[in-house]
Amino acid sequence: MKLTKLFTEFFDSEKTSGVILIACTLFSLIISNSTFAHAYQGFFHVVVFSKPIEFWINDGLMTIFFLLVGLEIEREIYIGELADIKKSMMPAVCAIGGMLVPALIYFSFNKNGFSQNGFGIPMATDIAFSLAVLSLLGNRVPVSLKIFLTALAIIDDLGAIVVIALFYSKNFHWIYLVLAASVFGLMLLLNRMKVYITWVYLTLGCVMWILMYRSGIHPTITGVLLAFAIPFGNGEKNSLSYVLQHRLHRPVAFIVLPLFALANTAITFPTSFANQLFQTTSLGIIFGLVLGKPLGIFSFALIGKALRLSSIPADVKLKQLFFTGLLAGIGFTMSIFITLLAFTDATMIDHSKIAIMMASVLAGSAGYLGLRLTSNY
Repeated sequence: MKLTKLFTEFFDSEKTSGVILIACTLFSLIISNSTFAHAYQGFFHVVVFSKPIEFWINDGLMTIFFLLVGLEIEREIYIGELADIKKSMMPAVCAIGGMLVPALIYFSFNKNGFSQNGFGIPMATDIAFSLAVLSLLGNRVPVSLKIFLTALAIIDDLGAIVVIALFYSKNFHWIYLVLAASVFGLMLLLNRMKVYITWVYLTLGCVMWILMYRSGIHPTITGVLLAFAIPFGNGEKNSLSYVLQHRLHRPVAFIVLPLFALANTAITFPTSFANQLFQTTSLGIIFGLVLGKPLGIFSFALIGKALRLSSIPADVKLKQLFFTGLLAGIGFTMSIFITLLAFTDATMIDHSKIAIMMASVLAGSAGYLGLRLTSNY
């Protein structure tokens, strides 16, 4: 099986992004636990235009990240790996299991209290990190497994976006929401009228972002909506969607995600952090990502096959499928992002971030070792 050029470019870009994310995370953690911690952490709370820098990164720049995710989802649906219904059913079915089982595991630890609001944290998969780890295996794993993990992560992101929109948007203001919807409708109309001017869509996107923020819905959702409003055409190199997607890859990989990692891993580890890993919130996150993700993905793959809803590629072993599910347990970016929406208490947020990082390291390491031992390509 040959990889399409679009898929190869996407896979390589996410691999690079993952390596950079790892470097930024290590740097941030080292600085945050040194004598420079106070100055470093304080920088992200400096107010710019009435909002801290952290806000502009998490709510502003991350909208660009979601725009890129939306463009990639759109591409995969129209001409990519999700265009073929038979090919897309397996990662779709597995993604559902990979979101439901971790959420249920988290909820089993946090049935009562404010901490139950974090059920969405272990549902997410970090595309960049998971593909970066898989890329380390080179030709040891079949191409179909790489395609599966990519499609799974993309569908997982779409699921996370829906969860954010439904459960992590607060204090609705219907007037602003209606106005935001009107702007979105205008963009769809311009799309139908074949208006191919990038700045028009980006300007209207900024207006929609402000209205969405005012409405109470998390403004990063604007990025995904904007992606589907931008004309896709036939997906050729001169199409608006294609051009914008490829222009965004480098800024997102080298600026947006690294800044997000630097701002959100500026955590000073308390001396008792090992004990905090046994709190229900941390346990729910760790077991959700490390155990829930592979179990959910693997079990739903078998269920989908038994019900003839989907099929497992002939060149993929069941053991490989399970360990790939472990790689999907690398939550990092999306999990940390949902943590910021789920909780307001700074201590709980820091504890959750530590649990996410611990779980991501465990899941990534176990997934890598498992695939290396079970693959002979």
